[in-house]
Amino acid sequence: MKDRHGTPFCDGGLLRETAEKSIRWLEALPFRRVGPWASAEELRKCLGGSLNEEGMNPSEVLSFFSQEAEPGLTGSPGPRYFGFVTGGALPASLAADWLSSAWDQNAVLAVSSPAASAAEDIVSEWVLDLLGLPPESSVGFVTGCQMANFTCLAAARHEVLRRSGWDVEKDGLQGAPRVTVIAGEEAHATLLVALRMLGLGTGNVISVPVDGQGRMVPEKAEEALKTASGPVILCLQAGNVNTGSFDPCAEIIPAAREKGAWVHVDGAFGLWGRVLPSLDHHTRGIELADSWATDAHKWLNVPYDSGIAIVRNGAAHRASMALNAPYYIAGEGEVRDPSQWVPESSRRARAFPLYCGLKSLGRKGVLEMVEQNCRQARLMASLLSDDPMVTILNDVVLNQVLVRFSCPGSDSDAFTRMVTAAVQEEGTCWAGGSVWKGMAAMRISVSNWATSDDDITRSADAIRSVLGKAAKR
Repeated sequence: MKDRHGTPFCDGGLLRETAEKSIRWLEALPFRRVGPWASAEELRKCLGGSLNEEGMNPSEVLSFFSQEAEPGLTGSPGPRYFGFVTGGALPASLAADWLSSAWDQNAVLAVSSPAASAAEDIVSEWVLDLLGLPPESSVGFVTGCQMANFTCLAAARHEVLRRSGWDVEKDGLQGAPRVTVIAGEEAHATLLVALRMLGLGTGNVISVPVDGQGRMVPEKAEEALKTASGPVILCLQAGNVNTGSFDPCAEIIPAAREKGAWVHVDGAFGLWGRVLPSLDHHTRGIELADSWATDAHKWLNVPYDSGIAIVRNGAAHRASMALNAPYYIAGEGEVRDPSQWVPESSRRARAFPLYCGLKSLGRKGVLEMVEQNCRQARLMASLLSDDPMVTILNDVVLNQVLVRFSCPGSDSDAFTRMVTAAVQEEGTCWAGGSVWKGMAAMRISVSNWATSDDDITRSADAIRSVLGKAAKR
């Protein structure tokens, strides 16, 4: 079968050609410069211009696009990319992601894709079991932790207002009882954006002081809970984006329970620390919360985009997300309609890569992957801290290493930013800049299944070499 341009409905040659290009890209990742060669502006010049009047041969389009776009690609799936807590892509997850695109399922309802529905059900059970979270919890599969936070907090908003006699889905927020939101000073920006999108705002969030590692101070959290009035949502954090630290959930959540507050945990990457018994003193008590948000494209190493929203109270979760239309044929009985648990209607079958990735790893593989990256973060910190111009600003409790550089006679903030930029330009590895307690820092996030100890050693050597050259300028 061909379309009106004579292009085969299934162009096997084009797909095989594209697969070969993809394989060459992946095979080169361990050896190529990690950062991009070209800027966005340069790429606009190469790729832009007016849209052609006549269509082009698909093979020519793909060849042109791949050749011109590649200089602007970051080697983020590779083993020495340490920016933004970015995972790689497990082979089984990547292959399943390709299948997902080829199958092109609309995971809106069970009737539109029974396979997508079943995969979500199964992955939900596996994730809850792995993380030691209440098995009765409901799970939604979204784009990332931004939307996972949004989904969980929508369920929270529904439930705390329902208890106050208000139907927020029907009547909105105008005239509703005021919802008090409590969060730590180190709450992640995506959580605050979620509050903004939900109409709860950010200006009136009660901000709880944190300690030197970014952990919420329990006594201060209890004070905030005692003074709060009306419906209350408490937001805790598992894995500070700079230090990797955890709010002390076991100490704080009992006080929230006494208050009748809904407790949400933002665990974009840190929630996966639950799989390691050695981290129990950090993760204990997380299971007592009401909702949890996490990413799969971070530490679970599923291709972008993939996030997970988990809610203990399935009724609140569904009430806040459910949609109805005359042409939506709801599944019967316990059949899962994926769109009833997320903000989206039409959506790709995100559970396929998750299913295959988890199946390929098994419980032991997930544990070993998280454990390996934590150990490698400690190795990186140890190798860098041997240099007197390096200060490790955090206790390396997870996979985050926060580095500050200093040189006699130089402003340490400016020097740290200069070294970070020089490391990115040198290309052996890539780590991003950050600010911690008002100080410039370089943030190293070890989150890739493919990162080896040799990658850590090579990267540390490159960073120290760049540092030495910078100090001589």
